[in-house]
Amino acid sequence: MARADESFDAHSYPATTEELIEAYGDLQLELPNGTEPLGEALSRAGTETFESAEAAKLAARCGVSEKGIGRKFYSDRDAPTVGEAGPGDVSF
Repeated sequence: MARADESFDAHSYPATTEELIEAYGDLQLELPNGTEPLGEALSRAGTETFESAEAAKLAARCGVSEKGIGRKFYSDRDAPTVGEAGPGDVSF
């Protein structure tokens, strides 16, 4: 997302979703499980007017597909199921 962040930082605000997609939509985001065009991630934000680069960056990060996550459905914080003892306590 470094290239996307640099593009957002260089853009003038306020800016709409459509303006950002037109300017940077073809930029490919490198994600843990593949790539995705920035325009696809931004389009999931809907019609917005971003007041800052930080707001646009947040929308892009929130809009990435499941390619942007590590192991799908994995969590080491889930509660044990009924009948399981679960992990033991660890002292640090």
